[in-house]
Amino acid sequence: MFVEGKRGPAVDPSLIDALKKVSPSTLGHLTDFGFMRGLRPNQTRLKIVGPAVTVRIPHLDSTAVHCVMDVVMPGDVITVDQSGDGDRACWGGGVSYAAHVKGVAGAIVDGAITDLAEIDDLGLPMFYRTVSALTTRLLGLEGAINVPVTVGGVTVCPGDLIFADENGVAVLSVEDAGRLAPILAGKEAAEPEMKRKLDQGASLADLSGARRLFEAKRHQPMGGEIVR
Repeated sequence: MFVEGKRGPAVDPSLIDALKKVSPSTLGHLTDFGFMRGLRPNQTRLKIVGPAVTVRIPHLDSTAVHCVMDVVMPGDVITVDQSGDGDRACWGGGVSYAAHVKGVAGAIVDGAITDLAEIDDLGLPMFYRTVSALTTRLLGLEGAINVPVTVGGVTVCPGDLIFADENGVAVLSVEDAGRLAPILAGKEAAEPEMKRKLDQGASLADLSGARRLFEAKRHQPMGGEIVR
């Protein structure tokens, strides 16, 4: 059976622009939640920010991956749940070209991809789990578009914001993104001043507050105690 749900709500372009100016690694200083695990980028420098259009497929049938190309809009991020299959590639050169023509912001595939050279030539930013010459097929078995999926250990709902660069992928609700974007911008804006102080000989531990935390719980060894 095939299922097609509704797109998520439209996202304010200013929020997308705000997230493009900051990094998911800055978000990693604030929370452990929402970070995909086990996926790798296809470029050494990339940025993917946009609303998720989700796809779920069974292990070997990529019918829904082809059909999602009729749904996506410019700036979307196609997010594929391959039901735990890490052997078959559901994404290759032809699918990448279709996504490129549609103007998607990128793709996240929790599974294998193939045709790396073709994808590289297109410049399509992606995250994926592995590479394989063994591919899925068009079998018409089942699949779903714009339903909640699990990718990289994170639940992704249609319209959630995919926030990624070469350091990794985070998933944010639109509400959380709006709340966090100015905080992230503020943290990154403070970095040049910190570097200036380090150049002048300041202590990183003092600037970051690590020294205060360390001293608050510092253990003073007893006489003769060996510290390892």
